[in-house]
Amino acid sequence: METATTVPQSGADILVQCLVNHGVEVVFAYPGGASMPLHQALTRFQHRIRTVLPRHEQGGGFMAEGYARSTGKVGVCMATSGPGATNLVTCLADAKMDSVPIIAITGQVGTAVIGTDAFQETPIVEVCRPITKHHYLVQRTEDIPRVMKEAFYIASTGRPGPVIVDVPKDLQNKKIVPNYDPPMNLPGYRPYRAIAPQQLEGVLALLRQSKKPIIYAGGGIVLSGAAPWLRQFAEKTSIPVALTVHGLGGFPSEHYLSLNMLGMHGSVFANLAINEADLLLAFGVRFDDRVTGKVSEFAKHGKIVHIDIDPSEINKIKTATLPIVGDIGEALRALVAMIDRDPSLIPKASQFADWLHQIDDWRAKEPIRYVDRNDAIVPQYAIERLWSLVKSRGRLDETIITTGVGQHQMWAAQYWKFTTPRTWCTSGGLGAMGFGLPAALGAQVAHPFKTVIDIDGDGSFLMNLQELATAYCEKLPVKVLLLNNQHLGMVVQWEDRFYESNRAHTYLGAGFDHQPYPDFETIVRGFGCGARAVRRKDELDDALEEMLDTPGPFVLDVLVPYQEHVLPMIPGGMTVRDIIKA
Repeated sequence: METATTVPQSGADILVQCLVNHGVEVVFAYPGGASMPLHQALTRFQHRIRTVLPRHEQGGGFMAEGYARSTGKVGVCMATSGPGATNLVTCLADAKMDSVPIIAITGQVGTAVIGTDAFQETPIVEVCRPITKHHYLVQRTEDIPRVMKEAFYIASTGRPGPVIVDVPKDLQNKKIVPNYDPPMNLPGYRPYRAIAPQQLEGVLALLRQSKKPIIYAGGGIVLSGAAPWLRQFAEKTSIPVALTVHGLGGFPSEHYLSLNMLGMHGSVFANLAINEADLLLAFGVRFDDRVTGKVSEFAKHGKIVHIDIDPSEINKIKTATLPIVGDIGEALRALVAMIDRDPSLIPKASQFADWLHQIDDWRAKEPIRYVDRNDAIVPQYAIERLWSLVKSRGRLDETIITTGVGQHQMWAAQYWKFTTPRTWCTSGGLGAMGFGLPAALGAQVAHPFKTVIDIDGDGSFLMNLQELATAYCEKLPVKVLLLNNQHLGMVVQWEDRFYESNRAHTYLGAGFDHQPYPDFETIVRGFGCGARAVRRKDELDDALEEMLDTPGPFVLDVLVPYQEHVLPMIPGGMTVRDIIKA
């Protein structure tokens, strides 16, 4: 790390040097008037930092998220003031909801005109205050090294999250002699809390009293690197594991103890198990409404152990019998060590035999399933075929899946069997359409030798279609499995279930000649990317092979019926007793 210099440097050069000092390898940045000095500085550091030019600031923000989600490192994006900065708002809100460490650097108008409604001025810090983990409006060029040091520390420690750094243009141009290793000034920030051994002994004591335990594991497992310890703990205790949408990959989907995803579109057997469990081990979760449904009925038959690094999540939704604030990775590692030292701390596997048999019965009677059709490609089948093909090539652990938001997202969660953490990137809490393609590009930048596939829907894909230009120009060979049903499928599903199938602006086609609209194959080829449209089931496997084997970016447009519903489904605010299976 560069820590001392006697040569005056511009604020822009200082900020970019700070990025280098913090190990940043790539910035997703779109220039404008208030950020021009920063971009000029990036050209002077191009041998140290790669600058990827998105075609929309939101695309750049989602790319930073894809980079961060797939690596665990801090993703960095950059935009100009005003509309450039406001185009990052959705990305920041998404990162806050899903605990993603990104830093958004925005140019701001000069300090002399802040507050005068100057050209392209917005008070972006005020706009983003409630949707970021922390925020800075830089007041002096001298503060830049401290602000950046704090920003990286805050974004990446404790519960990760987004930080925005707003830098007025005159401070970017001003030259000073910087101090690159200033002390941080964060007196109230305590990201880590040690877990007392007595608390973990309490977890095992509750386990010894249990007959029907279950692990409810979330994104915290992935964020803390706890997946190996979760597997050891589950295997040593014979406790089944149900995963949230962000927990996917944190426990192998094909493991005997895996119940796969629970919640609104989770498996019937996972939801039944949660409902009947007498002990709920909630590890790295926040009791999201998509999981709990009617909160008063969720897991009401059991005691709850809740371990999470964020104290604000403890007892927020459900009151825990044993609340523990701390890192779930450290907790599980310590629990495994305690069991290894003294196996008598846990009950014999036979104590849970009846429980596991009951779950096996539920699993056999209510598997995740769909009705195949000979006359059409149903989306579940397309995802299954792609998964089988990737598996046959031995590439599952080397393949990263991103998605947009909607039915295709839930089908991907149901039918792609994940084995490895950080191979699944999706917008969960915010549910931001348009996420899939740019997130795939960010993940591909981070993992140039892995296969990155965006499983997307036509509605989501259209929202950031312009990033195909980034894929082509940056030589990022992402693949897109486009499940094209010509509708906003998830909204259609709700229309069918709750609004008597009255279509309220959910049809995305043209409707003039009954041909799919738009012509994605032509559009994609216009961007210089590979493309193919598939309309017949007997063409699908060959087309999937072509998509995977094409060296550059490729979009496979698969026409699917819009009448398909994501099932099972627990309607919002309801319980497993209200689950819709068909």
